[in-house]
Amino acid sequence: MFWCAFVVLFLALGNELHLSHTTEVSVNSTENKLCLYANLMVNFSVTYEVGVNKSETVLFVLPENVTTEGSTCKNTTSTLKLGFGDWHSWVVEFTKDNKTYQVDSIVFTYNLNDSSVFTNSTSNETKSVTTKPRITNVGVDTYYSCKSENVQRVESVTQTLYDVTLQAFVTNGSKSDTDTVCAADLTSTTVAPTTTVTTTAAPTSTPTLPTPTTGNYSIAPDFNSTACLMATFGLRIGFKQGDKVETINLVPSATNVSGACGVNSSNLTLTSDTIKIMFTFSNDSKKFHLHALNVTVKPATGAAVVAVNTNMSIWAAAVGSSYMCNKEQTLTVTDTLTLYTFKLRVQPFGVEKGEFATAHECSLDDTSILIPVIVGAALACLILIVVIAYVIGRRKTYVGYQTL
Repeated sequence: MFWCAFVVLFLALGNELHLSHTTEVSVNSTENKLCLYANLMVNFSVTYEVGVNKSETVLFVLPENVTTEGSTCKNTTSTLKLGFGDWHSWVVEFTKDNKTYQVDSIVFTYNLNDSSVFTNSTSNETKSVTTKPRITNVGVDTYYSCKSENVQRVESVTQTLYDVTLQAFVTNGSKSDTDTVCAADLTSTTVAPTTTVTTTAAPTSTPTLPTPTTGNYSIAPDFNSTACLMATFGLRIGFKQGDKVETINLVPSATNVSGACGVNSSNLTLTSDTIKIMFTFSNDSKKFHLHALNVTVKPATGAAVVAVNTNMSIWAAAVGSSYMCNKEQTLTVTDTLTLYTFKLRVQPFGVEKGEFATAHECSLDDTSILIPVIVGAALACLILIVVIAYVIGRRKTYVGYQTL
C-alpha cells in the first residue's frame, strides 16, 4: 500500500529550469595593467520595420562573450567598447576630474542586416543611439555599483542596465575594494534580474488573497480587425518588501491592455495603478513560447519592485494552437518576485476568427496518460492484495483440514 501511494505522489512532481547570464570584461593599459573593469547585465529592446506600416520588436541581451577591441584608457578620458554579434557594439565614454569620474555617454550601435536578430528587416542599415545615463560623481579609486535598473529610452530602442559594477581609471592595476553606490540602491528595493526561472506545480507558501479574477485580454491590429493575440488568466504576484512577503492580485476591470502582434515576436502589456507587466512571445515558425517578462509592482508603501527576464522558454505550443493550463502555476522570476497564474490560456500567433485554436495542455492538466497509469497502479495493488488474501486463506483452510 505504501508503494502504491509513493507511485501516485511521484507522478505529481514538477520540474525546474535554470538559466544564467552576465557580462564581465577587463581592459589593460599599454603597460599591461588593469585600467578599466566592468561586470554588468544589459537588456535591449529594438523596434524595427518588417514591411509597410509593419514593425517587430526584438529583445536580446548583451552576450557573455564580447570583444574589447577599441577600448582605451587615458589620464582623463577612457572608452569601454564591447563588440558582439554581427557588427553590434556598446560603447561607454568616461571622463575624470581631480576627485571623481562619470559616464558621459553610452552609444549603442546595431546592424539591421543581421538576420539572426532582426528577422525580416526591410533595412540593412547600421544605426546608433546615444544616451546619457545617471552615472556621475564616482569617487576616484572606487568602483560604481548599482543593483537597481537604469532604463535608457531613445527613439525605438530601450536599454536596461542591471547589477552594474564599473570602474574606470583603475590605479595600481587592480580593482578597488571600495564602491560608490548609486542613489537608486540607497533608496529603492528594486530587484535586479535573476537568471533562474523555476516552474512548479504549486507555490511553496499558501497565498492569503482570494483566487484572482480571470481576465480576458486581446490585441488587434486596428479597431476593424479581429484579435491577433488572445490571453485569458487570473494573475497574482508575490514579492518581498524587506523581510516581509506581500501578494497582490491583478484586477482585470482596472487594467489597461496594450501590445503588438508580429510575425516572429508579439507582446502583451497589462497596466494598472499598481502593476505593469509585459509578456513577450517568440515564434520560430514551428513553435511559440514565452520569451521575456518585465514586471513592475508599486506597493502601497515602499519603492517599486522591478523584475526582468529576457531569456525564457515556457508556455510552449505549436504555432496555430494555443497553450492552456487550468491548474495553478508558479513562475519564480527572481528570488524576490513570483508570478502565480490561474486558468491560463494564451495564443500569441495564428489567431483566426477571434477564437482560440486547439489547446496544448500543460503537464498539470494533461491527465490522459496520468489517469490510466494511476488506475493501473491501483489495480496492481488490488490484485496483489487479493492474491495475498487468497494465499493466507488457503493456508488457514489447509491447516484446519489437517486438524480434523
